[in-house]
Amino acid sequence: MIPPGSVLGVLGGGQLGRMTALSAARLGYKSHVFCQAPDEPAAQVAAAVTCAAFDDAAALAGFAAAVDVITLEFENVPAAPLLALDTPTPIRPSPNILEVTQDRLHEKDFVARHGIATAPYAEVGSAAALAAALDRIGRPAILKTRRLGYDGKGQVRIDDQAPAEAWAALGASSAILEGWVDFTSEVSVIVARGLDGAMASYVPVENEHEHGILRRTLAPAGLAPAVAAAATRTAETLATALDVIGLLAVEMFVTRSGEVLVNELAPRPHNSGHWTLDACGVDQFEQLVRAVCGLPLGDPSRHNDAEMTNLLGDEVDDWPALLSEPGARLHLYGKAEARKGRKMGHVTRVTPLRE
Repeated sequence: MIPPGSVLGVLGGGQLGRMTALSAARLGYKSHVFCQAPDEPAAQVAAAVTCAAFDDAAALAGFAAAVDVITLEFENVPAAPLLALDTPTPIRPSPNILEVTQDRLHEKDFVARHGIATAPYAEVGSAAALAAALDRIGRPAILKTRRLGYDGKGQVRIDDQAPAEAWAALGASSAILEGWVDFTSEVSVIVARGLDGAMASYVPVENEHEHGILRRTLAPAGLAPAVAAAATRTAETLATALDVIGLLAVEMFVTRSGEVLVNELAPRPHNSGHWTLDACGVDQFEQLVRAVCGLPLGDPSRHNDAEMTNLLGDEVDDWPALLSEPGARLHLYGKAEARKGRKMGHVTRVTPLRE
């Protein structure tokens, strides 16, 4: 157990790191953030900051020596420098997990090996390979880069385009083709897993996207009890299989027949869990701190239902009206520039629990 008063190292300086540092402070921990610039959201609230590239071995070693445990808020931190880091400081979750979740093909293969359903998929490395994969999987389909890409970036929907046209549009040397899923809803489950293997899962939530960016989360999702139980069971199975210490967010599709298909994994706090800050006794960020520090996990049950809406770009300028709205809980991330599609904050509206 790493007791309060210790220093939590956070890899990544975004809003997830900011909210993690604030939750850590509430439990008596100091946070040391490793990020790329001193004005990043997490750096603004941290007790200490290291500004360096994620592959700077010397900077990583100095950072590790200055903290008691390391976690991450950004899953695209390069895994290799972390795996090569010679330090007794625990890194939770393990960098080995990043080697799975940073590559969409490896991630899908891992999920499939554990008997969990996904959309049909195929590895693609050329326009010719894409044409062959489309013949097997059919259209429409989604062509994605294997690495990086988020919020709708790094992917091309293929309807009637020629394979060569779609391949050129993606502009990658390695990709994965995924079959289109005729889903009724997109849902996610966030599960915390501690050092002793104990788990605590938040209720499945429904996510609504616009242009590939999460717009709104509804907690709970309006799922049949058996479907909700299957989604939770899927997340917990994968958290155990990956040996996660920390959080795992699992994004899933629910088909018209009620089948749950895994879409993506994220071994960190997740945008679809922001509602927990205002509707749960223990939110996802505190749960992360508890898990990586070896503390008992908290009760993930909610005391309210909730609707979380992301504030994108200049929508953040609505803050005066949101502060005046009864029942609205405003969270701003401290970002100086409001670019189109950039997540500047979120607002959560809580309502009494439904029966």
